[in-house]
Amino acid sequence: QVQLVESGGGVVQSGGSLRLSCTISGSIFSAYAMDWYRQAPGKQRELVAFISADGSTHYADSLKDRFTISREDAKNMAYLQIDKLKPEDTAVYYCNAVRTLPTGRLVSYWGQGTQVIVSS
Repeated sequence: QVQLVESGGGVVQSGGSLRLSCTISGSIFSAYAMDWYRQAPGKQRELVAFISADGSTHYADSLKDRFTISREDAKNMAYLQIDKLKPEDTAVYYCNAVRTLPTGRLVSYWGQGTQVIVSS
């Protein structure tokens, strides 16, 4: 059974930094592309950043200056570094792992989310 677990959320003052972590168990981490999404209260879940299995990255246009996604396959870990936090970054942050199986089937797994609260 594939499981994702996020950690690193918390309450931080505006202007501060956080590093969120995501680990996967039950499968081969290096085979997955990893995404970070966030969902603010009353809003739809939105893509924050994406990193492919080979390390290529993509960011939401409005966030790429303050967010950095990375991965460390040897530790089965993906990270999201958030700098210069703003109150509008307050959200639940979710990790998502995606891969295409040899059969061609696309599989996707989600973590339970980690809460980030930015105080002004």
